[in-house]
Amino acid sequence: MTTIAVTGASGFCGSHVAATAAARGADVLCVGRRPGPVGRHVPWDAAREVPDLSGADLVVHCAAAVGDPVPGRPAEAAMHAVNVDGTARLLEAAAGRPVVWVSSASVYAPGPGRTRITEDRPVRGHLNAYGRTKAAGERLALAAGAVVLRPRAVYGAGDPHLVPRLLSRVRRGLLMLPGPSVRLSLTAVENLTDACLMAAGWPPGAYNIADPAPYERDEAVRTVLRAHGVRARLGHIPLPLAWAVAGAAQTLARPRPLAQPRLTRYAVDQLAHSVVLDVSRAEAQGWVAGRTLEDYATALLSG
Repeated sequence: MTTIAVTGASGFCGSHVAATAAARGADVLCVGRRPGPVGRHVPWDAAREVPDLSGADLVVHCAAAVGDPVPGRPAEAAMHAVNVDGTARLLEAAAGRPVVWVSSASVYAPGPGRTRITEDRPVRGHLNAYGRTKAAGERLALAAGAVVLRPRAVYGAGDPHLVPRLLSRVRRGLLMLPGPSVRLSLTAVENLTDACLMAAGWPPGAYNIADPAPYERDEAVRTVLRAHGVRARLGHIPLPLAWAVAGAAQTLARPRPLAQPRLTRYAVDQLAHSVVLDVSRAEAQGWVAGRTLEDYATALLSG
């Protein structure tokens, strides 16, 4: 029986990977601060310790510090401790075992020109600490010969970030979005999970992971709102105004160390420009994205 160590197994993506691995017959080690949904708990503080990976045949690294804090604040140092230093500790412990390292499409250079992103797009110019620290962490993983997966906007059951943040922005039946609708890649957590459990045998390197086809932003938002029973119409803020408002919100939040502004330039960039991932490199390894946003909505509505 294969033993798979899943870091961050108590979190959103990690819990799906751990549960699916167990359902497929693997022995699972849930490595992190809290127990995962299955298997044996191996305590690990990614910001301070080298994990004990004894007995593991494969490591799937999902543990990460996430968020969109004000640049230069203490939260950025905390992210670095987990996403970069924690990666170095994990790779030290892996000691030659295959590692699948879950990164993010946030590592790609921001701005326009992302209508078809291959893995060769430059990794630079990040607008927030998350993108910077994930890019630095994946550089270590790639140098160590890991398989690095780059999903975008992961959603699904148990999502604590993407969909809750979207729903929280509805005010008096109105949701304002920056600029006109654009095409965006999203990644169902089931599609990412399948990639995590397949990728140990892939050639080392980076692979984009996303749903079978990109979505029209506004229609995707309407689908999510309907699935959650939220009645709201969409409004559109001119992009220059949205960019200025985000900059002002970040400036106002700087004096407060723990503040996370309601709107950031990273969020505007991610919502206002087409961001479409080319997943042909992963598909060439036999991976197929089988889950869509409509499947997610149908499951919610039927539940």
